[in-house]
Amino acid sequence: MEWLLNLSHRFGWWAVLDILIVSVAIYELLKLIRGTRAVQMVLGAGLLAGVYYLSRWGHLETVNWVIRNFVGYVVFALIVLFQADIRRSLAHFGRTPFVTFFSRTDGIEEMIEEIAVAATVLAGQRVGAIVAIEREIGLRNYIEGGIPLDATLTHDLLATIFRPGGPLHDGAVIIQGDRIAAAACFLPLTVNPQLSKDLGTRHRAAIGLTEETDAVAVIVSEETGLVSLALDGRIERGLDSDRLRARLRGLLGTGRASSRRGARTS
Repeated sequence: MEWLLNLSHRFGWWAVLDILIVSVAIYELLKLIRGTRAVQMVLGAGLLAGVYYLSRWGHLETVNWVIRNFVGYVVFALIVLFQADIRRSLAHFGRTPFVTFFSRTDGIEEMIEEIAVAATVLAGQRVGAIVAIEREIGLRNYIEGGIPLDATLTHDLLATIFRPGGPLHDGAVIIQGDRIAAAACFLPLTVNPQLSKDLGTRHRAAIGLTEETDAVAVIVSEETGLVSLALDGRIERGLDSDRLRARLRGLLGTGRASSRRGARTS
């Protein structure tokens, strides 16, 4: 805190607040674009800016004229091409901790309950499933490879999606916020040689996703009916419904006990 006080005495509190606001905005922007196609767009813009200043320093008048006259059209073209990503990014920004600091956790509790009930039902029927829950790192690249749904999360819908023989039962369901963003999403397989040979493709896909992102994945085994949870490239197997609820509460940011802990039947 001493450095902050020294900075405020030198420049004033309003200047410090100005710097903090810009820093938070840049940080949130970097989190939004991390792991998405927008990273390539930002790198391209940075390269274009570098060429522009190089042309000024090297007196490359033709290159400088081309960049100055076409950069405006490029900006409009990017807005048109990435309008869906921009819209989703703005919606995602509305769910950041800075914006939702005073929001209630009822939505998270409801989501956890629906997932726990669905996992219990699917495990009892020996139906395989993967449910990936997005956290800080966006999963849009995987969502775009699946079937977009943007549907309300319910255990009945999850059970229907993973019904054997259905058009969406292959692949994973990805959850953003309290909604099902997409189904039939294909996830990267882990190449960790230390994993047990008993783990099949479904478990390896869930582990592979959590190796590359901070997502949480709930897996139901078709062979054993066991419920597992993958996080940070590791897997916890044999979770019952109460343990699954407790783990999800701790990972998704709510530690309070739910008033709806009793499992519902479908």
